[in-house]
Amino acid sequence: MICSGSSALTGQTIEVSFSRTISNVHEIPDTAADPVYLSPGFVDIQINGFLGIDFNDPEAALPDLARALDAILQTGVTRCLPTVITGGADEMLGCLRNLRRAQLEVEHGHAIAGFHVEGPYIGPEDGPRGAHPARWVRPPSVDEYRGWQDATAHQIRVVTISPHWPEAAAWIATVAADGVTVSIGHTGASADQIRAAVDAGATLSTHLGNGAHQNMRRHPNYIWDQLAEDRLSASFIADGIHLGKAFLQSALRAKTPARAILVTDASAPAGATPGRYRLGEQDADLTADGRVVLAGTDKLAGSALKMNDGVARMISLGGLTLPQAIATATVNPSRLINLEGHKRGIAEGDSGDIVAFRLNDGNIEIEAVYLEGKRVR
Repeated sequence: MICSGSSALTGQTIEVSFSRTISNVHEIPDTAADPVYLSPGFVDIQINGFLGIDFNDPEAALPDLARALDAILQTGVTRCLPTVITGGADEMLGCLRNLRRAQLEVEHGHAIAGFHVEGPYIGPEDGPRGAHPARWVRPPSVDEYRGWQDATAHQIRVVTISPHWPEAAAWIATVAADGVTVSIGHTGASADQIRAAVDAGATLSTHLGNGAHQNMRRHPNYIWDQLAEDRLSASFIADGIHLGKAFLQSALRAKTPARAILVTDASAPAGATPGRYRLGEQDADLTADGRVVLAGTDKLAGSALKMNDGVARMISLGGLTLPQAIATATVNPSRLINLEGHKRGIAEGDSGDIVAFRLNDGNIEIEAVYLEGKRVR
């Protein structure tokens, strides 16, 4: 396969030869007035469902998971971490086993790069807990974590935890030693607890600015503490709903674009029509204005964001350049989770995951998606 266009990361006009991996990249003369942009495939490290399919359903049928994965590919995401949220121990394990089956058995299952477990070791309070069911919040357990790894053939890549638990620092050190990215999230932790978590090996803040109290002290507070911690990267839901423009821009300046990760946090309603869906054991509604909320409440329950739209909003809302915005959806998450073949951009020897798109009135319009050299859109 051969593609040519303007590199979305460097601005150079390039021709790329690739199949399963990229065999050659070279610069060519720039002749297009309206260029096609080439990007590495997008990487979404937090996605709870899509197209009406809930990844937090241990009974989700493989054909349904395959349909959801194919729809995700259409948004330019060639690698993702299906995300399992707080639930009963057996239910969470069942979800992970089912998603691992999808990874192995459905046609494009290799687009699943591993799994993100968001909870159950989070803050129990309203606000930090977000949409996670309170009855299943519990202290961290190394044995439970080992069970997740056993169920997925050691494919757990990210775990989100609140460091307020007395056991948190020791747990984080154990998990980080396995090469897993430990992320701070859904927390009301103190500055000392956050510092201890980072000292123990935490390297990420999960959807910073969300999963927080509606009202908190001006300073100090756990959002400022994470923004100021240079050892933490941070993920952001850039849908124009979860975060205001001023906060997103300020947070990106504090973290710098190099330590910013775009995530969708998409749940089952993403890619579907307004209506009622499931998120684990709870009902969630997709409203006409694009908000996903727990049924009967105004509490956000994931998003309906598509990754290509998120990249566009990192530019329009976050103030990033196109190369910076693309990096937050490609090389930055890949480096964070040590995803081999995806950490350098479009480079010889890297995976043949390529997205071709055009910029149209500020929108990222996907024209083609290649997964390991095979066109899937």
